[in-house]
This record gives sequence, structure tokens and C-alpha cells, in this order.
Amino acid sequence: MSEDLTKFCDALSDLVKSFEKKNVVLKVYQDLDSGIVKIYGERSSALTRAKAGLDEIAELAYDTAEHHPYWHLLYDGSQILKIVLEKWNDNLTEEELKEIQWYAGKIKDSATNVSYNHPHE
Repeated sequence: MSEDLTKFCDALSDLVKSFEKKNVVLKVYQDLDSGIVKIYGERSSALTRAKAGLDEIAELAYDTAEHHPYWHLLYDGSQILKIVLEKWNDNLTEEELKEIQWYAGKIKDSATNVSYNHPHE
């Protein structure tokens, strides 16, 4: 854990409290061991936060080489989640369900091809 990050989070906490006095609701998530600080506005919901988290997963999938044995598991899984989250408050269409099934098939194929002894990179 970085001492500078800890100092930043302390200052951020004071700043957030000052905005709370002005009726601005903010939520701060801190994982100092991982070096992560997130700030959510008052209109963020569990769904919008999940979508933001999925964007981070998709970024990892896009940055990871396709030859990595877990790439298809990560990428195809994120594509299923993307469809589901986009339609969270609506019904999935037949086409979307077929797309999910297609990605699920790719995940199943990839899972059978992954070695249990593959060293993590």
C-alpha cells in the first residue's frame, strides 16, 4: 500500500464530506492494497456500476493476447455479460439468446481445451 495513496484517500474523504454538506451524495470505494480508488455519483446504481466493472473486464480481454489460453473464457464471458446487462430491464430477444448460446458454446469449447496445469502469466 502506497503512503501517497493513503494520503490522497484521506484528503479525498475530507473533500467528499465537504460535498455531502452541500447535499451532493458520493460513494467512494477504496482497495488500497490493489491501488484502486473509485468514486460513484449519486445517480449511479448497481447496474451502472456493474457496467463500469464490465468495461474494465473487456479492457483486459482486449489487451490480452488471443493466444493466452484463458482469453476466450474472458472475452466470450464478457460478451455474454454485456448482452445481459444491456437488457437488464428489458426482455432478451431470440437473436440475443442465440448469441448468448453461441458464446456459451465457445466458452465450453475453450474450457475443455484449457490445461489444468497451465502456469498463470
